[in-house]
Amino acid sequence: MESLYKSETGKREILNLYNQKLKDLNINYQNHEIETAFGKTNVIVTGDATKPPILVVHGSNGCAPIALETYSGLESHFQVFAVDVLAQPNKSAETRLSMKNEDYGKWLHEVIDILELKNVTLAGFSFGGLVILKALEFKDANINEVFLTAPAYIVNGNPLQALFKVFIPMKRFMKSKKTKYVERFLKEVFTEKDDFALQFLSTVFLHFKMDFTPVPLINRREANAIKTPITLITAKNDLMFPGEKMIKRANRIFPSLKKTVLLKHSKHVQNRNDNKRIVNLISDEFE
Repeated sequence: MESLYKSETGKREILNLYNQKLKDLNINYQNHEIETAFGKTNVIVTGDATKPPILVVHGSNGCAPIALETYSGLESHFQVFAVDVLAQPNKSAETRLSMKNEDYGKWLHEVIDILELKNVTLAGFSFGGLVILKALEFKDANINEVFLTAPAYIVNGNPLQALFKVFIPMKRFMKSKKTKYVERFLKEVFTEKDDFALQFLSTVFLHFKMDFTPVPLINRREANAIKTPITLITAKNDLMFPGEKMIKRANRIFPSLKKTVLLKHSKHVQNRNDNKRIVNLISDEFE
């Protein structure tokens, strides 16, 4: 299988940034490498083993340390399992799964089973939300509740806006290597400035073969079959997956929708205050 990294040097640069982010989190953790039918999967575990398990799933072009930062604070209430999604710039296998079939769902359930997690709660951001919804489509078993933040797979934004505000700046950076294009992209997608995101994504854009496959949408029949309680957190100014549009569709298609939250001042990637709000929302459910 051809590597998703364009060079070994580029791969080292990306993984060095991964390790630096994990170090900067300043947490106690264990690293687990598990073998699944789809390839090696890396999982970082932190928090109290006597508390309920929660598995967190990062977004596209992300990694487990970013998810741990996003959901910082959950470790006080849960044992936290942060998974490196396959075929992303991280430490898991480079096996690229299809978003159109059950593979992501099968893979995540296999991870849960190998880790021997019982009645696990799932929390995911953006593409991580798609992975979680795929797991619910495959089967509801052994999943207690899910919290989705700005998830892919429910609605899509305006394709022309995405083209001009996201993809063209990305492509211009890949061609020119001028940081201003990444900054332009980040300004549209991130609610607040993130220096690590600038460094990490600049490296990923140059050295990793990203998946530009259009994101599909869950159909009503599949959504209707889901029984697991869903809390949906959306962002009003999200050009990728618009918040108000998402809440409207979710209310129509998910009978198990428990709660919706609209972050009124947020773009696709939340700021630190909204991340704290999300962590508190999740934690309060288990008080």
